[in-house]
Amino acid sequence: MPSNKSVSDAPIVQFTNCRILRSHRLQREDLWVREGKILNPEKLFFEEKGSADIQLDCKDSIIAPGFIDVQINGGFGVDFSLATDDFKSGIDMVSQKILSHGVTSFCPTLVTSPPAVYHQVLPQISIRNGGAHGAGILGAHLEGPFISKEKKGAHPEHCLRTFEAGAFQDLLATYGSLDCVRIVTLAPEMKRSSEVIQELTKRGICVSLGHSVANLSQAEDAVQHGATFITHLFNAMLPFHHRDPGIVGLLTSDKIPAGRRVFYGMISDGIHTNPAALRIAHRAHPKGLVLVTDAIAGMGLAPGRHTLGQQVVEIDGLNTYIAGTKTLSGSVATMDTCVRHFQEATGCSVEIALEAASLHPAQLLGIERKKGTLNFDSDADFLMLNDDLYVQATYIAGEEVWRQDALGM
Repeated sequence: MPSNKSVSDAPIVQFTNCRILRSHRLQREDLWVREGKILNPEKLFFEEKGSADIQLDCKDSIIAPGFIDVQINGGFGVDFSLATDDFKSGIDMVSQKILSHGVTSFCPTLVTSPPAVYHQVLPQISIRNGGAHGAGILGAHLEGPFISKEKKGAHPEHCLRTFEAGAFQDLLATYGSLDCVRIVTLAPEMKRSSEVIQELTKRGICVSLGHSVANLSQAEDAVQHGATFITHLFNAMLPFHHRDPGIVGLLTSDKIPAGRRVFYGMISDGIHTNPAALRIAHRAHPKGLVLVTDAIAGMGLAPGRHTLGQQVVEIDGLNTYIAGTKTLSGSVATMDTCVRHFQEATGCSVEIALEAASLHPAQLLGIERKKGTLNFDSDADFLMLNDDLYVQATYIAGEEVWRQDALGM
């Protein structure tokens, strides 16, 4: 009979004494990994007659899929919306440091900027797998400049644009290239937005609604044309009103095309969204909730002044404001903190909290066959966590890329 070596010479690692998140619940099972993928042990035993080369005792840890952050503006002094000569080394540093937060894949996010910034920065972002060098890059999230002046939030007004004249061609001229773009946030009430949404969707780019004064029917129209996401729900949009719930109304709309799901980002940092609002959203549409950090360059740094694209922002404790104002401008929260706060605020299960940062963003991006689960044949990007959901170790493609003990803590 063939041994496991006849199929592959790669070592088989068996993670034992753990509870793994699979099929929406924590199960006391071992996790088997080979060549960067999750292995089906039954196939290994019965078809290959194989066994583990290495066994690792996880000491009763939770093993969950790696977190995916689809809205992160920077961190550790690096601002993804600044065109600098060392942009690549900046993005490399952020991707390395967020491993300690449990993030194994992310979408570097650019806020509203002048066209020259997009033309300079976007060619320097390349989609790549994660590894010891850092979290994988899934493509850029372009938040703006096609957004509402009334709901611009921390975005610079002088850089806002419309696509009324040339529709999709205007967008293309502004960004320069869409090669590495994964998500575009726009305001659906803008003239010709339906054409733009269709063109972006056709190219496999996720369209998100945000920084907008759209009413519910405009939001529903955008979804019917292909939009699938809402950028930081409740923030920078019309507040919920019982006669016209605006974009928020998409969570319970009966006009969503059959077989489609609308996802929505939540900044669960205890500042951007009151816990009661977090609970309302979660109870209304639990399967669409995607945790995002919306972290800015000041994440991981001391309080003080930092940048967010063209603006200067001030960090005061956990609050980040446009300098000299009380306008919130992104967060300094880390993804693991957001997961813990979400679970605490909603009283949801550990499984639900973890899936909001892994399975749901993977489903939003249509990559759930590879990322966001621990299903057989998916990428072995996973975390070891304790029962309080603090990250103990981060693995990408089955290799340990960060461990708490390694810091001597």
